[in-house]
Order: sequence, then structure tokens, then C-alpha cells
Amino acid sequence: MSSEAQVVSNEIAGAPVAAPATKSMSIIVTKGSLDWAYPPFILATTAAAMGVPVTMFFTFYGLPLLLKKLDLQLTAAGNAAMKMPMMGAHMVLPNLLTAVPGVDAACTKMMKNLMAKKGVAPIEELRELALEADVRMIACQMTMDLFEYSFDDMIEGPELGGAATYIECATQSDINLFI
Repeated sequence: MSSEAQVVSNEIAGAPVAAPATKSMSIIVTKGSLDWAYPPFILATTAAAMGVPVTMFFTFYGLPLLLKKLDLQLTAAGNAAMKMPMMGAHMVLPNLLTAVPGVDAACTKMMKNLMAKKGVAPIEELRELALEADVRMIACQMTMDLFEYSFDDMIEGPELGGAATYIECATQSDINLFI
């Protein structure tokens, strides 16, 4: 179906009738750090709020975002774009400093404090909003087996599926994102 409403002819009345196009979105979630957890959940909840059906496929390091207890850390190493507002400016953390023990924990604490101060919802809240908005969440079965997770470790709501489950969804989606 095209991205615009298709016009179909109504043979009985002879008048054209607009058939609404239903857009859908799929997101492959591959990263589970604090900074990488936000994009898929923000996009999924926003799209769902706009009436777009959304499927999230959690695989490899994104799978832990479905765990009951989250302990998300910031990934400061290798992120040259991470400029934290400090002392009236935006300061860059040199990559060399990320090798010092405790730096990632300090950066994580600073980011969480900044997010709380700015009113950014925690991932747990965005995840719950996604479930309430009927976002379909699929936990990758292969990744569950590979990393020895049990479905009991996961929150309620996601289903188990594999690559074929995702591909079936993706081939029918208008928007496919890899995050």
C-alpha cells in the first residue's frame, strides 16, 4: 500500500472512496546502554501515540532492556559527541578518561541527574508507556538462548520470536529502523 490514501472505485455508487493507508513501523533494538535505550522507546511511544502500529524486536545487547530490573549505564567511551553541560559550557569527556575506573559510573550518575532535572522520563516509564500503547515487543529467542536468559527474567508483555518473526513484520512495515 502506498504512503498516501489509495483511491478505490465504488462500483455500486460509482463514486471514488478514499481507503485510509495504515502506516506501521518496526524497530530492531540492538543496544542496551542508557544513552542507546532512549531512541527506540521515544520513537516507538511517539509513533504509537500517533496511531502507528509499532513492533520492537530486541536482539543481542538490546535484549536486556526487557529485563525486570534495569541497571543502565552510559557508554562514554568512543562517544565524541557527548558534551555534558557543565560550568556554563558544554564539556567533552576525553576518551582516555573513560579508562579510569569509576568514570562511566560518574557519567551515568551525571546523565541520570540531568535527565531527572530536565523532566526526561526514565526508560522504565517509557517501556511501560510502550506496553500500554500496545507496542508489540519481541524478545529474540536466539539471543535469549545465547545469553542464557529465561523468559521469567523479562517483564510481562513481550513475546518470543526469531528472525523470521521480525522479517515477516518488517516486510509489511512502512518504516524500518535499526537502532
